[in-house]
Amino acid sequence: MRTTAISLFLLLIDPFGPSILFPCAAAEAPVRIVLVGDSTVTDNAGWGKAFADRLKPAAQCVNTARGGQSSRSFLEGGNWSKALELQPTYVLVQFGHNDMPGKGPDRETDPKTTYRANLARFVDEARAAGAKTILVTSIPRRVFEKGRLVGELTPYVEAMRATATDKGVPLADLYARSAEVLERQGPAASEPWGPLTKDGKRDRTHLAPLGQNRTADLLIAELRRVAPDLARHFREENGGSSR
Repeated sequence: MRTTAISLFLLLIDPFGPSILFPCAAAEAPVRIVLVGDSTVTDNAGWGKAFADRLKPAAQCVNTARGGQSSRSFLEGGNWSKALELQPTYVLVQFGHNDMPGKGPDRETDPKTTYRANLARFVDEARAAGAKTILVTSIPRRVFEKGRLVGELTPYVEAMRATATDKGVPLADLYARSAEVLERQGPAASEPWGPLTKDGKRDRTHLAPLGQNRTADLLIAELRRVAPDLARHFREENGGSSR
């Protein structure tokens, strides 16, 4: 009798059943962004942490970038397999600096052949794992000649652009964005982007806090343009300025 009375009471206050009494909104699937690259992507010497700081709390960023890595060594050394084991939603891939000639046979790649093959492998294996790949062109070395960047990374940048087109994945052209700002500023104003070396000179490859923040803003501006599904996970106050 008591059970019947309780049931009648529940029907009176909620004739459609307890699902209306206690609505439960479907939780949004967690988003995990995995960064893959060399030292210019790491938290300490690259843009990794500054990028992660610009994400909303619900988006998780895991930085698997390692100093001294090329596309070849990252694959052959097992770092890529470990990155995929993290079950990423998105993978941001940036290589080029250590793929260049002079870095040794364990790291060097040819921009027209082996480098492009490695980038294609990143895309294909990420897709197979259910992740979306975004290729990110390397940040330029801040080496100037007559007010213009020397641009020794250009063959690798062009190879990544071509691979993104061939594989049908978004390309965040961080190289072009950065080069535009750096050349507009000029060599002197660009010096603080890099940390001081032990001998008191400016490192023109890696990033100091100023360079980290400006580069992260430039990257987010690119991602807002090419990956709108990812862009909704960025904090609104970071619009990709180059301040």
